[in-house]
Amino acid sequence: MNWWVHNLYQAGQTVELVSWIFWVISSIVLHELAHGWAALWQGDDTPRRTGHMTVNPLVHMGGMSLLIFAVIGIAWGAMPVNPARFRNRRYGDVLVSLAGPAMNILLSLAALTGMSLWLRFGTTAQPLHENVTTFLWTGGWLNIVLALLNLLPIPPLDGSRILAGLSRKARELYNHPQAQLFGMFVLMAIFFTPIGDIVFYAIRTGARLYVSALGALLGGSAA
Repeated sequence: MNWWVHNLYQAGQTVELVSWIFWVISSIVLHELAHGWAALWQGDDTPRRTGHMTVNPLVHMGGMSLLIFAVIGIAWGAMPVNPARFRNRRYGDVLVSLAGPAMNILLSLAALTGMSLWLRFGTTAQPLHENVTTFLWTGGWLNIVLALLNLLPIPPLDGSRILAGLSRKARELYNHPQAQLFGMFVLMAIFFTPIGDIVFYAIRTGARLYVSALGALLGGSAA
């Protein structure tokens, strides 16, 4: 059976499996809530009126996203907003769109900083030491991926809304009927070709450098 959940479980990687499920779902939920909080701050109450200001993953991700997550381990979410109600008509959509990736960056910094502190001050007793390290490491590098992925200027990602809010030419380009289709091809190339492996390797390397550098400042061992 070539199912990611089964494969991880059979390989004895239960901690990796639980960590992945927790961080994917919680990171997406918090990403979408960040959009909602920013929209409310901008004067748009659409997130609250539609019942999206909740931690319920089903509300943010929907049945299809959760099903795809169960099948192949990747998912997405959505937060309904109405840019016409934003207080800042010119840059409101940019600010709201930036809020999601900003949340992922904060989650990544929290997890990687926590990992460095754990390596320096946490117990060395096994398997607790390794399990907590794995949990924090997964949240750290995954949220870097989510932040950078969402900042790509391709529809329907946040980066396209940010660029559209800053450039009228970009906004006109994204209104092209094939723009969404092009965006899906780019995403497929990232996830299902060697391009993704290279990107993920670079992200993990950068995350390890951060943990190691912070560990050195704390006087501990490298990650």
